[in-house]
Amino acid sequence: MNGQNRKDIYPGLEVDVILKQDQRSGKLTRGIVSNLLTSSSFHSRGIKVRLEDGQVGRVAYITDENED
Repeated sequence: MNGQNRKDIYPGLEVDVILKQDQRSGKLTRGIVSNLLTSSSFHSRGIKVRLEDGQVGRVAYITDENED
């Protein structure tokens, strides 16, 4: 699942994000969502989040698949 819809992302969710400094390479960083920084319901490049370790990036993939 991609991270473009705000309704799919919530604190405690495990995600892969692209950090600002990794945008050119596309390197993914895995972490747990601490809070959402994008207020709009959709963002074409991914919803911006702060991870529990303090890093900020845009959600590329949602890795936590607890919903069926």
